[in-house]
Amino acid sequence: MLRRSLLPGAALLAGLALTAVACGGSTETSTSPTTAAGADQPAGGDAPASTTSTSEATTTTVDPGSLPQTEDRPSSDSPAFDARVQALWDGIVADDPELAQPMFFPLAAYEQVKDMADPASDYANRLMTQYAGDIHAYHAQLGDDADKATLVGMTVPDYNTQWINPGIEYNVIGYWRVLDSTLTYEVDGVEQSFNVKSMISWRGEWYVVHLIAIK
Repeated sequence: MLRRSLLPGAALLAGLALTAVACGGSTETSTSPTTAAGADQPAGGDAPASTTSTSEATTTTVDPGSLPQTEDRPSSDSPAFDARVQALWDGIVADDPELAQPMFFPLAAYEQVKDMADPASDYANRLMTQYAGDIHAYHAQLGDDADKATLVGMTVPDYNTQWINPGIEYNVIGYWRVLDSTLTYEVDGVEQSFNVKSMISWRGEWYVVHLIAIK
């Protein structure tokens, strides 16, 4: 009797369920899915640590003296030449041969050029010693005008330029050579100058080897 008394209610519930299914509904409670980003996020809400790495670009400066010689005739009208002339002038004004070093012929190139037992020793003990002495001498000539003297530029005489073949100047590699260039400066509107006795080329660029005199 009890069972039969429940049949009408059960039938009613079954009918409601069938109606819901037919309408596309569901009798189960749904839960919103967790997103992939949320699933990967650690407890506490902190963002995951980045694994992206950045690499810093590095610039390598190549010593031109370590490269092979060329037969390119040097120009006295280039930013590179002007920068070296400025370095020479700065060294004279400051009485500091190290500032003028960029204008001097590179050691690595000298070691390639010269036909001698120890070119590095000759470079350091003779050429660089003379160059430093000449820088000091030109600074002394400026005297009290050193602070107000301004660079005008360097004139390279084309008529004094020639190609030096191997074997002429204790050299195993040829180079261009120019004698008696002029370093011009100005003091109180008056131009004056220093002589630059000898420059030789390396890869199409002029470098000083003797400033005041060839010794």
